Amino acid sequence: MAKSANKGNVVDLAELRGAAADLGLGGLPDLSGMEHAAEADGLADAGDEGAGAGAVGCSCPDCDSEVLSFPPVVLLPDAELAAAVPAVPLVADARALAAWTGSRELTGERLLTLADARAAVAELGLPVPAETLGTAVSAREVPLVHLLWVVAVNTGLVRITGTLAEPGPLTDTATLDFWDGVVMDVLDRADDGLTGSAVVDDHLAEMLATMYSVSAGIAQATLVKGILQSHEVACEARPADMRRLNAELPEELARALGLLAYCGLLEETAGARHRLTPLGLWAVRQDLLREGHDAPTVEEVAVFADLTALDLVEALVAGEGAPSAVAVWLERRTAHEAAHELIGVAAQGTPGRRATAVTVLEELGPEAEAPFRAALDHPVMWRYAASWLHVRDLPAPALSPADGNWIAVDTLASLLYIDGGPEEMAGFDALTSQEELARLVEEMPGVDHPDAVAALDMLAAHHPDEEIAKAARKSAMRARSQAIG
Repeated sequence: MAKSANKGNVVDLAELRGAAADLGLGGLPDLSGMEHAAEADGLADAGDEGAGAGAVGCSCPDCDSEVLSFPPVVLLPDAELAAAVPAVPLVADARALAAWTGSRELTGERLLTLADARAAVAELGLPVPAETLGTAVSAREVPLVHLLWVVAVNTGLVRITGTLAEPGPLTDTATLDFWDGVVMDVLDRADDGLTGSAVVDDHLAEMLATMYSVSAGIAQATLVKGILQSHEVACEARPADMRRLNAELPEELARALGLLAYCGLLEETAGARHRLTPLGLWAVRQDLLREGHDAPTVEEVAVFADLTALDLVEALVAGEGAPSAVAVWLERRTAHEAAHELIGVAAQGTPGRRATAVTVLEELGPEAEAPFRAALDHPVMWRYAASWLHVRDLPAPALSPADGNWIAVDTLASLLYIDGGPEEMAGFDALTSQEELARLVEEMPGVDHPDAVAALDMLAAHHPDEEIAKAARKSAMRARSQAIG
């Protein structure tokens, strides 16, 4: 959400909500990742022109990672997916290599000898260029054979004892557990040169995640453009490096896409776009879930579409709903309807419900103006409504520093209504300026909010900064004295 220029001394709500989000509390979901998924989804509609800027992220160590929310997908039935696994060229060749290996002595690195690798390529008809075989000095330098060997060993198609290879215990490759292991082996190889292109390997996870978001597929030129722009901006590539990449990347990416197709992850559409196969879609989703991203199926989020606003907020507070569930809920309603329902829940609920409802309300655009303008007459909601209108450059009453303090206290108080909120206050470190929080604590006794004292007691008992905790105790005592008169 954009910040209002008419903020004065108002405490930044985004920072306060971020504090709760850092605690892993379901009541204050972070929806920022939806913007990234939406940008990626726009690639398919925008065509090749101008679409690459946000197409692919960067995996540089210095780049910040974040939890992303991806559009819901439709998966084929598990049985149908599993039945397709043995036909994946990589899987078929890994099984053939395992059968061909039989019982065989290996090198000290527990790899095939170069002579055996060359024999396997010739006898099994593996797609390895003659030039690669001719210049290799070990089986490790025959990338496809090495990849097949890693998959065969790690999945149990081949068992190694010392330097002896023999048939492994695995015989059934028509399972999704097996397929998941294969894909993890493939993606792990990106750290060691999976595709032969360092730049593609660096951006492989982001590229697959982008393709996951765009069901219609992405043209190769768009992928090239996205990788180049990401590499130049996020990785601070030098002009000389960019000139070289501009010339080399198209061919490198073409080879990489071919390898990923061989691995069963990608396919090319009739319109020369590259998209994930059904097995690729399933596998990339598994990888996204392991990384903690929100990657639901259509079935998982469909149940949220027809909930009332109160039921939706309750589900979010309980940690049962993800950003994608919010998106589906909003899609079923006009902005006016969604705003009207959520404002009603926020006005009548606890600070915990209100904070969650307000977070969802922040997703709405100016077309929801009317319900917010009506909320200006509500004693609890008018400050939130004014803030929402200001941020969207719509006419609204000005907020004073005192109003900002009230909203800040209301947001802090939301932690009191979330299971484990106060006890997890040790993780509260989102405010960039402790001086700002100290100022708020000092002024909280004068804030006309029913939970002001309780919020001070929470800070006093759970905030990790002793100075903040001590100031909160003093302010709580002063607030109680003022109440007595």
